[in-house]
Amino acid sequence: MTHVVIIGAYGSAGAAVAGELVEADGIELTLIDNGDPGGGLCILEGCMPSKEVLSAGAHRFQARHDHRLVGDVPDVDLEAVVEQKNDHTRGWAGHRRDSIHSMAERDGVEFVHDTATFVDDHTVRAGGEEYEADYVVVATGSSVNVPDLPGIDEVEFMTSKDVLHATEFPDSGIVMGFGYIGMEMVPYLAEAGGMELTVIEHDDRPIDEADPAFGDEARQIYEDNWDITIPTNCYECELEETADGGVRLHVEFEDGTEDTYEADQLFLFTGRRPTLEGLGLENTSVSAEGDWVRETMQTEDADHVYAVGDVNEKEPILHVAKEQGFTAAENILRQEAGAEPQAYENVHHHVIFSGLGIYPFARVGHNEETAREEGYDIVTATRQASDDGVFKSKDVPEGLSKLVVDAEDGTVLGWQGLHYHADSFAKTMQIVVEMGLDVRDLPDRAYHPTLPENLDGLIRDCVAELDD
Repeated sequence: MTHVVIIGAYGSAGAAVAGELVEADGIELTLIDNGDPGGGLCILEGCMPSKEVLSAGAHRFQARHDHRLVGDVPDVDLEAVVEQKNDHTRGWAGHRRDSIHSMAERDGVEFVHDTATFVDDHTVRAGGEEYEADYVVVATGSSVNVPDLPGIDEVEFMTSKDVLHATEFPDSGIVMGFGYIGMEMVPYLAEAGGMELTVIEHDDRPIDEADPAFGDEARQIYEDNWDITIPTNCYECELEETADGGVRLHVEFEDGTEDTYEADQLFLFTGRRPTLEGLGLENTSVSAEGDWVRETMQTEDADHVYAVGDVNEKEPILHVAKEQGFTAAENILRQEAGAEPQAYENVHHHVIFSGLGIYPFARVGHNEETAREEGYDIVTATRQASDDGVFKSKDVPEGLSKLVVDAEDGTVLGWQGLHYHADSFAKTMQIVVEMGLDVRDLPDRAYHPTLPENLDGLIRDCVAELDD
């Protein structure tokens, strides 16, 4: 029997590896996780509970935003929001745990509820036992990244986890970190929490992976619709506590000028780092420095040790973590069969639930910049949401979309959208991009009046460009 130890079995990546290998002949599995209650970051403190709280803010915003509705704008009952979120989260996490525990009822599968530590390259200690493994899969996820900034140890701060559990908020806040997490949490704090916020942006605009017009539009939507100020091209220099227990942040701008911001509360949405503490990698040949994991999901230093999901720092997205888990499982079986492991490949497919999920950003495949960097000769089409009457009729005219097409053969290379229901559009465009379809073969006749008529306009404009 080939023995595979999976460290972090409750998480999305680890569970994916286990689910694939449990059906394979000749595989013995030891599944280890110290989660309490356990269920993985996405379920417990990430993408699922955040959508729960965002929906409450979205409902309030839409009532406030629509001038056709009269009367007092309802308050968000934060205690009810957290209670419902917790109820749903417990159910989802329980389902994940049950799936792992049911695997452990099979012959040749053991679950250990404990912290795992490497003893050497092939030995893992957990639950008072040592397990000799032919392969080890590390799927320990990620932890909050607290930046090394002068004064940060002297002030209180809240992370996204804290926000998801909070039933009250102060009047004002300073936000450090305006990536995926910040883009989601900031309008929730402003809408549901009624906060005035200063959000530090290091670059010209948010959403680094988008063409510039999308970041500019997102910033405009945030500043127009909420009590949010977004200073750009500036970096945090020092934090200090104010006399009344608040926080003061000193920043320096790109041009050398300085400024100071004060608020009641500091929020850290500064990303995440791999969870490796206590894993005992120092007892192995594996170093987690630099690009330590290959595209096959094997570590650079040991062919038998795999690292999947957030821990490898490649792309901390749930569906990617699961696919990496599938790849690791398949490659373990390939190694056992004497075949070469295969690299994980995927088409860029991201969604940010910006603007309370009312104005989400989605990108599939290339944007204009990355397509040109890859050497493509391209044609593009950009369309405002307001170009289509249906967005106006639904009172969501803000936003835009863009299509990127290969000028040589008409292949759709990528799409971006920042508008109402852009997250749902992304699945259609994933099919188009991943299948390498020619824009001239796409139908441009969405049912009228529906939001995908926006895609029709992009298709027609790109076809016209190709025909010129």
